[in-house]
Amino acid sequence: MYAVIRSGGKQHRVGVGQAVRLEKLEGEVGDRIELDDVLMVAGEEEARIGSPRLDGVKVVGTITAQDRGAKITIFKKKRRKGYRRKQGHRQYYTEVRVDGIEG
Repeated sequence: MYAVIRSGGKQHRVGVGQAVRLEKLEGEVGDRIELDDVLMVAGEEEARIGSPRLDGVKVVGTITAQDRGAKITIFKKKRRKGYRRKQGHRQYYTEVRVDGIEG
């Protein structure tokens, strides 16, 4: 069984036991979290698709990490003008292990 959830402006397909990295969410490592913005649920029976989301369905998980991703480098340059800008960025994320899909 799997579900499609929306978190941080992105859609993720998640299954039970799977670990997924989401945009930064509030909570500490080990906390239980409920994601109720479920767009679709499918599995053994026929798929249920929301318009835009399913009511009464939620994905339950446990926060396993609060961290920052790998550094990316942004480099801008205009040739022959002496214009160069270098900037780095590390995005915060929350890693969630999916314990179940309810509803």
